[in-house]
Amino acid sequence: MGTYIRNLSSGVTLVAGDDTWIEGKAIQQLETTARLPGMQRVAGMPDLHPGRGYPVGAAFFSTQRLYPALVGNDIGCGMALWRSDLPVAKLHLDKLGKRLGNLDTPLDEDWAEVIAAFNLPASGHERALGTIGGGNHFAELQQLDQAYDTDALNRLGIDGKHLLLLVHSGSRGLGEAILREQVDQFGHAGLEVGTPACAHYLERHDDALRFAEANRQLIARRMLERLRANGEPLLDINHNLVSAARIDGVDGWLHRKGATPSDQGTLVIPGSRGDYSYLVEPLADPRSLNSLAHGAGRKWMRSECKERLAKRYSVEQLSRTALGSRVICADRGLIYEEAPEAYKAIDSVIGALRDAGLLRVLARLKPVLTYKTRGGCC
Repeated sequence: MGTYIRNLSSGVTLVAGDDTWIEGKAIQQLETTARLPGMQRVAGMPDLHPGRGYPVGAAFFSTQRLYPALVGNDIGCGMALWRSDLPVAKLHLDKLGKRLGNLDTPLDEDWAEVIAAFNLPASGHERALGTIGGGNHFAELQQLDQAYDTDALNRLGIDGKHLLLLVHSGSRGLGEAILREQVDQFGHAGLEVGTPACAHYLERHDDALRFAEANRQLIARRMLERLRANGEPLLDINHNLVSAARIDGVDGWLHRKGATPSDQGTLVIPGSRGDYSYLVEPLADPRSLNSLAHGAGRKWMRSECKERLAKRYSVEQLSRTALGSRVICADRGLIYEEAPEAYKAIDSVIGALRDAGLLRVLARLKPVLTYKTRGGCC
């Protein structure tokens, strides 16, 4: 235990196993980020992959300065898990897909009431609430496939007879607007802690966190209503955020970009749309900056997916997975970009985290029906 947490250089840690594939460019970005002014430590997770200048699947701990660009443009992106009363025994995927209809259109809501109910700012982005968005976002019906801790599952009210609903989405256009405001004013230099500019960003950042959490709740409610089902939230955890933290006796700011907090209780780490997800109990460890992977992590760049896969798979073939689940994605480019082959195997990611002593696996969840878009998300 512990041999999977590797010190690559001063202040740079990587959680990975011998069979964990990590692109060299992602390591370079991690090393570069470690040299930012005020940066104390950085930690890459086993789902680490290159981003736009900064790696995804990593946590960054700084003092004196914080960096909005390390949080990125989807502040509050995260995972919410709901249990439902939809019976596994009566699965009819065509019927469920038809009932869902189009989830890309705005909700028919009184936005003033929504803003008040969730304590949200009037941001001009309200019409995006209740919609999933593009990229790797999704909402997925899942079923319990393997139970490793029945007592823990009983406490959560999870059984093999009813479907679960996992929602992965964020702050939609609001997070993009906040990051753009910062980059336009300050570039990528970061913000000095204690200044008015830093306080302003943190206020806007926290608004976006609430927006993202409200968005996932509204997506879940919307889906359950259309499926004529009831449900209850089990967890909701952000993986793009910055927060005050104390690491090994040092006070500073912990940025997470595609990294899930390991100090906030039970969480889900999903695979690709054709792979399993895992419900885990995290074990917080300062060596990983109290963070875990947020998913499987990309293996291929989006721009190369269609060229790699179009000769092997049709859109129709990609809408059905090897696990027997269905994928609703009317965007022909996106379905190739999000194909299971474009992602790392989730078992290699979970295995590295488990062997590093960073989590305990409670259950394996199997995809049943994944909603990406009916074609109007982007």
